[in-house]
Amino acid sequence: MPSFWEWKIRLSSLLILLSLQLRAQKDSSAIEDFKNKKVFYLDMGYNNTPFSIDCPINGTNETIKYKNNFKTLLGIGFAYKWFHLRIGFPIFGYVKDVEKWGESNQFDLGFNFTIKKFFFDADFKTVQGYAIQDYAALDSNFISLNMPQLTMPSVGTTNFSLNSWYFNDRNFKMAALRGKQAHYKDLVHTWYIKGSFNLFGVDNNGKSIVPQEITNMGSTQTKAASLSAIDIGIVPGYAFVNRLKNWQFSGWLGIGGVVQSKFYVANETRGFLGLAPRYDIRLLGGYSDQKFFAFVVTEFDNKSIRFSEIKYNLNSYSIRLVGGIRFGK
Repeated sequence: MPSFWEWKIRLSSLLILLSLQLRAQKDSSAIEDFKNKKVFYLDMGYNNTPFSIDCPINGTNETIKYKNNFKTLLGIGFAYKWFHLRIGFPIFGYVKDVEKWGESNQFDLGFNFTIKKFFFDADFKTVQGYAIQDYAALDSNFISLNMPQLTMPSVGTTNFSLNSWYFNDRNFKMAALRGKQAHYKDLVHTWYIKGSFNLFGVDNNGKSIVPQEITNMGSTQTKAASLSAIDIGIVPGYAFVNRLKNWQFSGWLGIGGVVQSKFYVANETRGFLGLAPRYDIRLLGGYSDQKFFAFVVTEFDNKSIRFSEIKYNLNSYSIRLVGGIRFGK
């Protein structure tokens, strides 16, 4: 007859096997996969990339807000198994009045892929052409009829990001989260760790980013023609997705920091080492059944560079409506 310890070992083994079997059943049923179907979709939305500069003006600290003008973007996409192609282009005109806000040219290139519990994303963005909002309130000598903005077509921002997310729960798949080639069938939530590498900044083609008319002449930093940084860091966070009938909602939130090598260029180039905060926010929600899907997708990004007398803060966000149809078995 087996001893007490033998029974304990057998019972423990049985419980472990049962737990693994239940976990496997949960894993297999958490996601409904459509990768063997042909997927056609359209998306429409916009990307906005404003930034601000905090610096002393006339003896007080002020926030100068730079706004870009943007167009509505239309995307046409196709996905089948491992292949995924999307072409996007602007439609209609600028969202804001060109006479008041000027024109902005935007370029965006990115790709992403998943390996087991890791999701990788690379993105390169440039925006050329900004306007300072309510500039007349900063410069009493600025005279413009019905046009309080100062357009600065030579100001441009550049952002390159390489990010990797590790999701602790293997059920958290980006393909199902995005809803084109798969969708969820149950509640899934997990913690994650994001690793981030960034190269970004703002430049005014050799001229001061802050207009000379309001520049503090005693500060070299406020005369800077370029502000840039290279940083690397970790952002821990929490992610979830839930499905109610044919409606799916998901998102994640992370807060962390980066180690930053930062530079400004005025009469000379100066470099410093420091720390900067970083957050990670994405929200998605919509409808998906066996054949049709429609989602609203939002993304937010924040980057900052702080010196002793000037701070650059970039806030970019996008919102898109994605809808499509699946063909095949």
